[in-house]
Amino acid sequence: MDPSIISALAALAGAAIGGLTSVFGAWLTQQTQVKAQDLAQDKLRREDLYKEFMEDASKAFGDALQHDKPDGSALVEIYTKISRMRVLSSPKVVESADQVVRAIVDQYLAPNLPLPELREMMAKGRLDPLRDFAEACRAEFLGRFTLPRGG
Repeated sequence: MDPSIISALAALAGAAIGGLTSVFGAWLTQQTQVKAQDLAQDKLRREDLYKEFMEDASKAFGDALQHDKPDGSALVEIYTKISRMRVLSSPKVVESADQVVRAIVDQYLAPNLPLPELREMMAKGRLDPLRDFAEACRAEFLGRFTLPRGG
């Protein structure tokens, strides 16, 4: 075989390998960027969901402190958010959210609290049914819990 043909084939093979390596590297970089964007979007989606849940649950708990009759539509909104959490969140976050709803319902069943008793509850730290939920959310965002598959 002619040495010039061998040199030409070697050059073409080197160029092809170099080109494929470049294409593969670009594809890998793009996939990494897409995955990072998906993770960031997922985190923002969960942050928004948790914020909405905390706002709705706080309002419902405040209502439960002063009223005997539950606001059914507010409770349905809260349960809707918990159902979304079952898809997106860690089991610990969902369990904590369920505990919040139980505290709200228990408070509706309890007698209404006058202002001095509310003050006493605040002083004893018993007026924050969302504390465990917030801590579970923080732990999830710090990666201490495993998210469900697909989440």
